Amino acid sequence: RRMRGLFSVILCVGTAAVVQGNPEKADRVRGAVHGALIADALCLGSHYEYDAPKIKKAYGGQVIDKFLSPGEYMGGQTHGVGWGARKYHPGKTAGGNTDYGDANLYLLEWLGLAYSKKEHSPFSIEKYVNEHWRNLYQGRQTGKCRACNAWIDTMTKTTTDNLDKGVPLAQAGGMSNAQIVRFAGALAVYETEDELVQVARKSTEFTNRNPQPIDASEFWARVVFNVLNGKDLEESIRAAADSSASPFIKSKVQQAIDKVKEATDPSGSLSKEEFVDDLALTSMARLWEVGKTEPIKVGKASPTEGTLPGAVYFILKYKEFKAAVQANAMVGGDNASRSIPVGMVLGAWQGMHGIPKEWAATLTEGKHVDEILDKLPVTAGGKAEL
Repeated sequence: RRMRGLFSVILCVGTAAVVQGNPEKADRVRGAVHGALIADALCLGSHYEYDAPKIKKAYGGQVIDKFLSPGEYMGGQTHGVGWGARKYHPGKTAGGNTDYGDANLYLLEWLGLAYSKKEHSPFSIEKYVNEHWRNLYQGRQTGKCRACNAWIDTMTKTTTDNLDKGVPLAQAGGMSNAQIVRFAGALAVYETEDELVQVARKSTEFTNRNPQPIDASEFWARVVFNVLNGKDLEESIRAAADSSASPFIKSKVQQAIDKVKEATDPSGSLSKEEFVDDLALTSMARLWEVGKTEPIKVGKASPTEGTLPGAVYFILKYKEFKAAVQANAMVGGDNASRSIPVGMVLGAWQGMHGIPKEWAATLTEGKHVDEILDKLPVTAGGKAEL
């Protein structure tokens, strides 16, 4: 009788553990989701400013340590070279996200709704686009839409316009090679590598049909899956590259690994440079002769040939959330594109406790994100006290 009671206690405890999930993993997934958005928000002030010395001077020679509004300390504008100087996120304030952070928030919102209706599996990009994503851009032509307070990129405009014309979703996007990672929220719903890869690829290719950003999103899905399942950072990155069928991805990852070694070699010239990270990223891709006033430094721009190795570089050089996302923001260019995988991977690596409390507390969408995560299977019951 006593043994039966003991067995009942063990069974109840075991059942509770299943219901509550894995608290450590829940915290790390929360770290990945919040990390992506926080790293992005830290870039809002300098997004698309390509002059790293200008950024440092504007910030008083200091590394950024708080959220800033677009172009704050730089006259309210940043210099996008190919697109000219402007305020790229006119409706945003300090603590808000760029369009890259918003893209992850929007998918997380729909996953929350889909999971509540048990319509999340298998993931349907058609349902996401038609039930949520298109609504965010209704009124775009007049500047009155929910997504209109941030920069709306060319591929998003192309996709929405084509869908309005009746073009099938599979053909609605354009062939941009820009990296766009939208799937951070999927980590709170899907736990197998195959499921994450499918969400990652589908959530990129509906706007950006070029193989490079699609393969990049798959790569990042495998990296963060590896991190969440016990591999260290470099092992996770190398394994994800080995799993890729793309020679482009393999070469770019190796390029970044080699560049980290060069940038951290005390006997080399690069490590002695004041703007070592800026020079490192610039050196990993071509100059693009379409700039209005000068060639665009593609190593710092949106194309995957620069953003992917750039993000790998920051992860492996710093191996710590705060330092990596600060360094990424200070380099400028399309730092927001790089910020999503940098923040997601290092947030998964360290969990919420690796993210500065003041940043977590002042992220504009932080409470909204937690309200959704509280109801999703991987993160429910795993909220850490900060």
